[in-house]
Amino acid sequence: MEIKKSACPYDCPDCCGLLVTIENGRAVKVAGDPEHPFTRGTLCPKMAHYERTVHSPKRLTTPLKRVGGKGEGKFTPISWEEAIKTIASRWQEIIRRDGAEAILPYSYAGTMGILQHDACHALFYALGATSLDRTLCAPAKGQGYKAVMGGSLTTAPQEAQDSDFILLWSLSMLATDIHFKHDVDRARKNGARVLCIDTYATRTARWADDFICIKPGTDGALALGMLHVIDRDGLADEAFIARYVQGWQELKQEVLPRYTPAETASLTGVQAERIEDLAHAFVQARAPFIRLGSGMSRYGNGAMTCRLITCLPAAVGAYGKRGGGLLTSSGGSKAFDRDIIRRPDWEKKGVRHINMIKLGEVLTDKSLQPQVKALYVYSTNPACTAPEQNKVMEGLAREDLFTVVHERFMTDTARYADIILPATTSLEHEDIYYSYGHYVIQRGAKIIPAVGESKSNWEAAQLLAEAMGIQEDFFSQSQEEMVEQLMETTTKAWPLPVDRAKLATGEPVALPLPEDYKLDFKTASGKIEIFNPKLKPALPDYFPPHYAEDEGEFILINSPDPRVLDSSFNEREELTRGNVMVLQLHPEDARRLGLTEGDRVRAKNRQGEAVFTLKVSSGVTRGTAVSEGLWWQEYTESGNTNRLTSARTTDMGEGSTFYDVRVDLKAE
Repeated sequence: MEIKKSACPYDCPDCCGLLVTIENGRAVKVAGDPEHPFTRGTLCPKMAHYERTVHSPKRLTTPLKRVGGKGEGKFTPISWEEAIKTIASRWQEIIRRDGAEAILPYSYAGTMGILQHDACHALFYALGATSLDRTLCAPAKGQGYKAVMGGSLTTAPQEAQDSDFILLWSLSMLATDIHFKHDVDRARKNGARVLCIDTYATRTARWADDFICIKPGTDGALALGMLHVIDRDGLADEAFIARYVQGWQELKQEVLPRYTPAETASLTGVQAERIEDLAHAFVQARAPFIRLGSGMSRYGNGAMTCRLITCLPAAVGAYGKRGGGLLTSSGGSKAFDRDIIRRPDWEKKGVRHINMIKLGEVLTDKSLQPQVKALYVYSTNPACTAPEQNKVMEGLAREDLFTVVHERFMTDTARYADIILPATTSLEHEDIYYSYGHYVIQRGAKIIPAVGESKSNWEAAQLLAEAMGIQEDFFSQSQEEMVEQLMETTTKAWPLPVDRAKLATGEPVALPLPEDYKLDFKTASGKIEIFNPKLKPALPDYFPPHYAEDEGEFILINSPDPRVLDSSFNEREELTRGNVMVLQLHPEDARRLGLTEGDRVRAKNRQGEAVFTLKVSSGVTRGTAVSEGLWWQEYTESGNTNRLTSARTTDMGEGSTFYDVRVDLKAE
């Protein structure tokens, strides 16, 4: 028996440090690593028994070939040799008949390890396949921050320990960023006030010292209302602004006068007095800290919303104070040159790009030329996680679509595959990890043998490249060699020396931050750019979300459930059992519709329909309906919440607008 260090591979800002107990080639226990600088020895309930996922009896352990109808889930085992030969033959036939752009790779963040996440990019670039724009999560959030701060690093989470006012804005911390609670607890012990802004009373909202419930998609208007009060009452840090900020005067003159507390209240549903109090509390704090989640970015105005919130710390000089600032997504990925894995130099000039959010539309559009005839899915489960689920399922059911799925479990998408390839977990392959919630990186070694005949994304890419006749030495490199190259790139990619010797051993390594990193603004002007002449509009302003134009009585909010992470962990019955597909509704709305707790209720809009079990909750505002979690269809009656979501995209970044829809409700 021995204990090995590793890192959590899932799409979560925490990227926990793990201690994995190995006995006879099996993981028998997983615990938190107390030496990890951010996660500090604790794990979420999902990862506390990661060994149950790794060695689940539901694991796919051999390649499979479909023998039933698409979606039936009927397969027969085949060898890797036969699987690769079949895939290559079909791809070659499609390329001859329709061209390489008829092949579409489809992947996302099923693993956040750099090597395995990016492993197949080079393969599909070399083939000349359609390129996928991977924008499903929150690119609008990043674009909004970039509009003001350029390439500046965001504030490190540990700085919150020194804050006296922490604003958890659109962050379900106890579900998606639980280790940040260590820092918030330390600040709270020292007297800090913790306030949560969200669209309903999440567990985090109930845990905070105070909670402001806001109308969905109007967070940007609230930020403008706060800035109006700050300006009106002469509370801005004029000295900081004069030295470090561009555009404050223009914002004061052209935008802020329209966002009085009364007008902001009418837009956001937050009382005018609460807006005044919030603005004053933010200014009076010695070092206010905003931890910005992603929920507010999943509306049509998502990038603008983040842009406006990012202006708040600038107005009060918080970026210049220890413990103050704003954390959106940290820049840990900047420590590596990912292009050595992705090989964007191989992408064919003028090749077609498709936004992954539009998968349902793309697969069902017969006029698209060339039509997608081959789909290669890895590290994601679009039949569960993509918007407009009805269209996605219709497209996957096409008999003329050759679908390959590289997976660990028989997911909703795998059921529609022609060929399934068994995939490894993070304990069965080499990789290196960064976080988008803190500045710690870590190597994850292969610490147990592959389960069954499972292969990693990189190993599958190597086999497919060889079968397709791609003669490049690049594909002959081992996983260990690729990871070592990634570690070497830190010498050029990161501003300060990274302890590569420690990194190579598998220990978590905190990226060193320059002493003045919060005042080193990586923008064209060298300042915080409230006014950005490269953008339209050059000054940030509030614009309504998409749902303002939709029909439907209720705004639908689809939030994270701490038991699952997107589609991941649905394989764990001890996590998924009970309270699946629940819809929360305000008591007055329930009474008006003649609904009571436990009733079956059908939600419907132009995208589709889904059936839920009703939970009556005073933590939900009137006119909104809340569902938590994304569930495999085997747990649902007629599909999950994505039957109702839209494939419309955000104002910048072409991101998803999962929360930007309305529905009508009726008793089932």
